[in-house]
This record gives sequence, C-alpha cells and structure tokens, in this order.
Amino acid sequence: MKLFWHLLYNIIFYPALYLIILISPLLNEKIKSSIRDRKYLFPRLIQSLAKIDRSKKLIWFHSSSMGEFEQAKPIIEKIKSEKDVNIVVSFFSPSGYRNSLNYPHADIITYLPFDKLSLTKKFLDILKPSIAIFMRYDIWPNMIWQLEQKNIPYFIVDATMRSNSKRTLPIIKNFHKQLYQSAAKILTVSENDAKNFLSFGINKNIVKAVGDTRYDRVYQKSLQAKEKNLFKEEIFKNKKVLILGSTWESDEEVLFPAINKLLKYNKDIIVIIVPHEPTEIHLEKIENYFSEKQRTIRFSLMNNYNDENIIIVDSIGILLTLYKYADVAYVGGSFKQIHNVLEPAVYGIPVIYGPKYENSQEAIKLKEIGGGIVIQNKKEAYKTLRKLFSDESYRKSIGLICINYVKNNIGATESIIKEIYSHL
Repeated sequence: MKLFWHLLYNIIFYPALYLIILISPLLNEKIKSSIRDRKYLFPRLIQSLAKIDRSKKLIWFHSSSMGEFEQAKPIIEKIKSEKDVNIVVSFFSPSGYRNSLNYPHADIITYLPFDKLSLTKKFLDILKPSIAIFMRYDIWPNMIWQLEQKNIPYFIVDATMRSNSKRTLPIIKNFHKQLYQSAAKILTVSENDAKNFLSFGINKNIVKAVGDTRYDRVYQKSLQAKEKNLFKEEIFKNKKVLILGSTWESDEEVLFPAINKLLKYNKDIIVIIVPHEPTEIHLEKIENYFSEKQRTIRFSLMNNYNDENIIIVDSIGILLTLYKYADVAYVGGSFKQIHNVLEPAVYGIPVIYGPKYENSQEAIKLKEIGGGIVIQNKKEAYKTLRKLFSDESYRKSIGLICINYVKNNIGATESIIKEIYSHL
C-alpha cells in the first residue's frame, strides 16, 4: 500500500500541487517570494554547514511558520542548555524564515525544500540529521519516506488531531497512516488527540499525550517580560489598566462605545489599545473616534505623557510585555478568528473575547472553567467591563482561574525532551 501511495503522490499529487504553486505567484506575493528565496537554498545550506562542527549530533526542527516555531523554542533552548549539539531550524513559509534569521539558539536557519523526491533526497544527504522534529502538522510525504528509508528517527511534536479532521476521511486516512506509522514518536497535546491518532491503526507505543509547549513558552516569556519596563512606573499609580490586544475594526466597533461609556464613570482607568495592524490610517481612525470625549496619546510619544487615559500602541512585537500592566484584557480577532488568549491569561487577569473563538482550544477551555468571558455586542461589552472594574474580588477570582489554568498545563517541554534524548 505504501508503494501505491508513493507512486500516486509523485506521479499525480505532487506535480499538481507544484503547478498550483507556480500559478499562485500571479495572485500571491508571499508564495512568489517563497519560490524566489529557495533559489539558493542548497548552496546556502552547504556554506552554513561548513561553519559548524559536524562531529556533533545534529537535531533538525521544522516548523511551518512563526506560530509553530514559538512552540519549538522552549524545546530548542532547553536542549541547547543541556547538550552540545547542532540545531538546524527550517521553515516552509517566508514569514517564518525571514523573521527568525537572528534567532540565537539555532546554528542554522533554512528553508525546507519543496517536496519533490530529488530535492528531499538532496536536502537530507547534505544535512545528515541525527533526528528530525516536526512541529504540529507540517509533514511532507517524500520527506517522511526519505527519513524512513535513511533510518533517521522523526518526531511529530505538539501534534493535534480533531475527530472531524479531513485526515480521518476514508482513503485519505490510509494515506496518512503511511506517514504516521513510521514515526519514532507522535507526542500529542491531549489524550483526545492521542486517541484520534490511534484511530489510524498505528502502533500505540509511538503515540503519547504529553501536553502543549505553548504553555511553557508563554510562561517563560512572561517571566522575561516582567523584567522589562515599557512605561514609567508612576503612570499607572492608583489606576486600573484595560488592554485591547491585537484588535481589528470588528473588535473596535464593539469595544470602543463601551470604553467611552466606561470612562465616563471611571476616571481611574487607562486603556491601552494595540491594533493588529498599526498602519497610519488605522491609528488616525482610532484617534478620531475618541477625539471628542477622550484624550489619546501614541505609545511612541509617551515621553510627552500628560494624563491621557487612552494610549494607542503604534509599534509591533510588545503585546506580551504590555499585558503585564493589565488588570483586564480583551483579545482581538474574536469577532473573526481569535488571537492568543494564553498571553494575557499567564498574568492572572480576566480575559474577554468575542464569539468567534472555536479555533482556540485554550479559549474554549477558559470559558468552560470561568476564566474567559465571551461578549456578543456593545451592551455586553460595557456590562462586563463595568462589573470587572467595579468588583475587585470578582476580577481577582477570575484572574486566579486564568493563571492556574496556565500553570497546570506547564511541563510538556520536559516530557518531550526526555523522549528526544532516548533516540539521540
């Protein structure tokens, strides 16, 4: 059966997929740049490998993009602190690759080649990894089959498998069985994910539920963030802080009227708005909305702060650190597709979000246990904010649920590393 899928994939599926990729640049600049960047993949890889000690074992981590790489970082950094090994990190997407080129704990950052059989053979012949780690889901058939052929153990880490996943559909299920059954380990986020992987009929000894490294990563980053100071301490003295994190216009249409009403009755609240896309047009739109009733200031002008109660963040990459100042947080995207709820939850504060949170297992769980509060409209937004800022014991009790939820899920990194070390 494996030979059948191997032939079908290489004769029909991959050529069709590559044709789509070649056509896509006409519509998608991201794919176009991905093809362009891969032009010198192998010469760059050979040059980079010449600079490291090849007598050391080499651990190769692959992530599709930045989100998956964030989950790999706790594992990489722990291994680097304990073992004298080389770490190579690869990406499929240009955003992940370009934004990680200066990551200090990897010896080499590279693209993953497209999944043509000859390219995967060449990549592995040059790299010669001791072990391969795939984060979450980005596995490619020819690469997997080549790893198996070369007897290189590979792991799928932070693996998830929903019961209604398209991978479980008839026929397709058998195809994926051929990819999963040769893994050294499939380390899943939950027991339910493990159960769903076992439904493929693979060896139960290779599947193990160990948890999600996102909890480890967000907790680790929160400790680092607490050492950073983005504001003068006196700004928030005797104040309560509401942060709207990574907002889109669909969030702002609901939250801004509620904030105007809230600030009318609560003069001791400072609101920090962090738009997902801080373009000049978006920033000006926010300023214009509040101009009649509230005073605003941009984060870049905080040296001129004069008791403004709305701070608009006009930079990127500081949201996790900003959350440390919050008493309450709203997570943006949740009227479309929610962003990361763990980042505010780790600080032990209530987390509010809109109705579109089904894509986040953490948001679902937080709501179930009482740490996440879902709002549907302007009226609910105001009612929720008013309650949280007027009832301190209520606010703190919900915040405690959030931090305990994060802490109770820490530890996946240690379990994963033990499994990796057993195969080095």
